[in-house]
Amino acid sequence: MSKELKKALFLDRDGVINHDPGDYTRSLNEFTILPGVIEFLQEHSKKGYAIIVVTNQGGIAKGEYSLNDFYEIDAYMGSAFAEAGINYIETYFCPHHDVVGKCLCRKPGSGMLEKAVHRHGIDPEQSVMIGDKWRDIEAGEGAGIRGVKVDVNQDLRTVDLGF
Repeated sequence: MSKELKKALFLDRDGVINHDPGDYTRSLNEFTILPGVIEFLQEHSKKGYAIIVVTNQGGIAKGEYSLNDFYEIDAYMGSAFAEAGINYIETYFCPHHDVVGKCLCRKPGSGMLEKAVHRHGIDPEQSVMIGDKWRDIEAGEGAGIRGVKVDVNQDLRTVDLGF
């Protein structure tokens, strides 16, 4: 008997989930979940979507903030999602940046998404990657996941995912 694959919403973090100030979100004090995000993710969790965050965090490699700063923000976000009953699975992040050194995980590469698909039994054909940059869309498409481009800091309740 085969296990049924899950459908998922993959989301970039800065500018999609939280307010992007135009450079790096360096600390929990700078992290603000955008209006509409919780409601949007609650609605799609109820529809059976797993929620997975996929984010480049090149500021770590560049010394703009620490790995601990990232983990503090991620723990806060995960707690907020859990309190809201959101089916949040995990955050995948790339702590590298091209100015410091090349890597395989950084978007527009699809490595983080492919890892999540395999680890969590995700069906790429039933899933969507939501991002505010073309590299997010390219990363999704590289993993066989349809991309939906949104504006930076857009209210996700205004987004048509096409289903």
